[in-house]
Amino acid sequence: MLAEIQCLPNPPGTNDDQYLHINNAIDVIASSGLTYEVGALGTTIQGTSDEIWNICRLVHEATINSGSDSVVTVIKIAETDDNNSDFTIESLVGDYRE
Repeated sequence: MLAEIQCLPNPPGTNDDQYLHINNAIDVIASSGLTYEVGALGTTIQGTSDEIWNICRLVHEATINSGSDSVVTVIKIAETDDNNSDFTIESLVGDYRE
């Protein structure tokens, strides 16, 4: 399963760290051990359905727990019916990397 998650905390950070709440969310993903790729407008994560649903909740909660006043989280999910192991971040975007 693949998910793209975009957290929009309000505010996104503090005066000292403009993207504190967003960086805390990315830290949760990085510490999960899942394959992921940070993009300009969201982060794509690869894993089993249980892993993906769990990490999406943790990422959403991380922005609130780090001190944002509120957060809107946008999640896109992609899954094949046969859990195709060839359905990966690399298989979808690898040809477009330099």
